Amino acid sequence: MQTTSTDGRSPRKRGRLTVYLGAAPGVGKTYAMLGEAQRRQARGTDVVVGFVETHDRSNTARQIEGLEVIPRREIDYRGARFTELDVEAVIARDPKVVCIDELAHTNVPGSRHTKRAQDVEQIRAAGIDVITTVNIQHLESLNDEVERITGVRQRETVPDDLVRTADMIHLVDMAPEALRRRMAHGNVYKPETIDASLTSYFRVGNLTALRELALLWLADRVDDALGDYRREHRIEHPWPTKERIVVAVTGGPESETLLRRAARLCQRAKGSELLAVHVVTADGLARPEAGSIERVQALTASLDGTFHSVIGEDAATAVVDFATGANATMIIVGVSRHGRLRRLFTGTTGDRIAAAAGSIDVHLVTHEEIARGSRVRGGLGSPLSRTRQALGWLCALLVPSALVWLLHNDGIEGDISNQLPLASMLLLAATVLVALVGGRWPAVAAALAGFLHLNWWFTQPVRRFTIAEPRNLVMLVIFVAVAVGVATVVDRASRRAAEARQARGEAATMGALSRSVLTGQDTAEAIVSRVRETFAQQAVVLLEETPQGWVRLAGAGVGYP
Repeated sequence: MQTTSTDGRSPRKRGRLTVYLGAAPGVGKTYAMLGEAQRRQARGTDVVVGFVETHDRSNTARQIEGLEVIPRREIDYRGARFTELDVEAVIARDPKVVCIDELAHTNVPGSRHTKRAQDVEQIRAAGIDVITTVNIQHLESLNDEVERITGVRQRETVPDDLVRTADMIHLVDMAPEALRRRMAHGNVYKPETIDASLTSYFRVGNLTALRELALLWLADRVDDALGDYRREHRIEHPWPTKERIVVAVTGGPESETLLRRAARLCQRAKGSELLAVHVVTADGLARPEAGSIERVQALTASLDGTFHSVIGEDAATAVVDFATGANATMIIVGVSRHGRLRRLFTGTTGDRIAAAAGSIDVHLVTHEEIARGSRVRGGLGSPLSRTRQALGWLCALLVPSALVWLLHNDGIEGDISNQLPLASMLLLAATVLVALVGGRWPAVAAALAGFLHLNWWFTQPVRRFTIAEPRNLVMLVIFVAVAVGVATVVDRASRRAAEARQARGEAATMGALSRSVLTGQDTAEAIVSRVRETFAQQAVVLLEETPQGWVRLAGAGVGYP
């Protein structure tokens, strides 16, 4: 962005912003700002003082000596006269650099802008560099935290983005004991206010907490700058600038164990970050049990972490990609709950993450769920109704017998060996039919029943559970394996289809609710009622958080007429 100066000189870029960030009042940020102004002037830079508040501190006043001071603008308000930064005079003077104290200051009514931060932005738009000061307690995002620490509500605040996007930030810090000594010597406040300040706002605990807030906030800003640099230069491998732990959660019971272990690791390194990541498969169908992800999100928030959902074809690849993008130093993943046979043939997510993680440490955590084995949704249970399950079991018992009866009553008693392939195909089709009707386990029973029928009626010696020819034994084993495999695939496909229909219905409902909220077509009561009906809940209540606590806006169902 370029601007043209008021005297018609060639266009200049937007002015740079340098911020002296004070960890607490009285640490010397104004003194440091004026020290930089003196050094720049000594190097030949055109520097002026737009507004500086010395607070009757002699050392600060001496720092102004030799610097050009722009006269302040006088404003009459409610019978009193106040002075403010004269923005027009600064722009008309058009220096290279201007020093403006107290960025969070609120201007007296009648000024061009409400906040001094707006004055600074106008001056920067004119192509003038600005050096300014602000204390950590005046940043908008930290306002509530500072009030909890000190008991004092800061009325004057400045948006974090303005300070965070400054071209340069200098942290002005001082040990709490040194600052208290400085106050006791009268170098900060007037003598009559020293004792009260030392026993209230300037307690050692308060100053220590404010100092830590300043360090952590600045560390975050530096981390953002590092992230921008890595993106601009396409650096994909992590740079471990601070401890950042990614926890791969599935929503299962072991997720809580992983999160708590990660939280303990974060506590050992101050300033560490905890990030929980849940991978949603690309088809959107494989979902954890209802409410489990919500519980994981709540626990993550209580541990001061952040929860993230990502979509990916492969869970291990998605987790590693997320950790790399987040510049993580460690990935925590639970030991697999799958059996040894499955781990032998397919491996585990933890193994694949460790293989792809590169320089990121991978921490495998054991948990109680390992001994219980894999508990896949719908493993022994079934999402089908009891009627369909009963019908499936009935088909598993009757259909194979009916097919065998038809084959024997079709006049094919002669050459039994020639009928084994046909009977196998028919019984396999029966197994698929049972899987479609009753699910996996009735289909497995149908496959076993088919195996027994084939052995009894179609392999030599007939009507005996023995097999004379080895090739027939191989065929029967293959039949059972194929039948069980097909039944499993059909059952899984039917489950996924049911989940897809449910997900599509929920998405359509949530989309309709969102549109009704945005357009104001429905009342809060109507929306809550539709949510309760869609998700089959006994009761749903809509709450709003206020300073006085949670307030009920609408409700539907049991207890919420």
